[in-house]
Amino acid sequence: MDIRNDMLRRLHNRRDGYSLEQAFYTDPDYFRADLELIWYRDWLFAAHDCEIPKPGNYVTLQVGDYPVVIVRDRQGQVRAFHNSCRHRGSRVCASERGASARLVCPYHQWTYDLDGRLLFARQMGPDFDPAKFSLKPVACETVGGYVFICLAEEPADFSTFRATVEPFFLPHRLSEAKVAFESTIVEKGNWKLVWENNRECYHCAGNHPELCKTFPEAPTVTGVQGAESDPEIVAHWQRCEAAGLPSRFTIADDGQYRTTRVPLLRDAVSYTMTGRRAVRKNLSDDVSTDRIGSLLLYHYPTTWNHILGDHAVTFRVLPISATETAVTTKWLVHKDAVEGVDYDLAELTHVWTETNDQDRRIVEENAFGIKSPAYEPGPYSLDHEGGVIQFVDWYCSFIEPRLSETGKPALRSVA
Repeated sequence: MDIRNDMLRRLHNRRDGYSLEQAFYTDPDYFRADLELIWYRDWLFAAHDCEIPKPGNYVTLQVGDYPVVIVRDRQGQVRAFHNSCRHRGSRVCASERGASARLVCPYHQWTYDLDGRLLFARQMGPDFDPAKFSLKPVACETVGGYVFICLAEEPADFSTFRATVEPFFLPHRLSEAKVAFESTIVEKGNWKLVWENNRECYHCAGNHPELCKTFPEAPTVTGVQGAESDPEIVAHWQRCEAAGLPSRFTIADDGQYRTTRVPLLRDAVSYTMTGRRAVRKNLSDDVSTDRIGSLLLYHYPTTWNHILGDHAVTFRVLPISATETAVTTKWLVHKDAVEGVDYDLAELTHVWTETNDQDRRIVEENAFGIKSPAYEPGPYSLDHEGGVIQFVDWYCSFIEPRLSETGKPALRSVA
């Protein structure tokens, strides 16, 4: 079967406002197409630059078939490389994070500088040229405390995204924060189901009692339309922008990313069971205004984010298989905040730890039901699931022209 033509046929026959056909959520070949046409070609949120504050600090991640290492070099620049030794392919950095003056492959001790150059390879003969065997680079950009990577040989434009989101994020100084806690859960469902669940709060009242104490369920908050006509949201934007915090809803022309600032419920200032602060210190020394709500950032296919006055909660989605997805959550606080003094870790993480586990169960039950031979695409709620419709429409319009292309995406070659 020609998988790409099969996907195209199904996309052409899709009913607007309905979920996708079963194969898009379950078929390994469809998943492979997602990897090759989206994940291996677009900008992906990988880490926060505050996680690698010093030269030699590194973090690793796995994107489909590709292991990647992100490191800060001696000049302070954040770089990314394919985490595969140029000798016989072993992973150079096997840990999730670490620090090293050099990147040394544990197999035969080939040694690379922090800029990827091969410095040492013993007993390779007189004709061996180390300059030809640098680590293969991965396109890497930082913006507002976020590190994005792109596996494609010719990465898509990043400047428009940077220009859009940087004014929103710079006041929060995430590049100077620290990660107070990190968790990764594996949801037994396709990555698109993870996103569909995230993009609506139609399910929140019946499933998220902790989150619903502070986060509004209104479609004008969770969706992509109607915010400009919501007087509470408009008043919130005006109040925050008067304090120097960009807030108005902004979305990319192709729908891949959007950002806005939204109010929390009633007098809540943070995601806690009481609505009160979780951290005594503000996240940023530049933001002293109280009740700024949550700054939201969504960037398909890898990240959604909540930036509050006292802390930030960031999420990274990475596909594992057609029916497994890793979701990593990080709680960021002021770099000088002290656990047990400025915040209680259990209180800081409780709401989203519970919400994540609830979402995991929701996605897994959704995925289980979709496997049924009786499954057929159903209609989304126009009132409550506009965000889901927007995500699915983005996916279809994004992948459809690429399905008509031939060949595989090329990786960046060594300069």
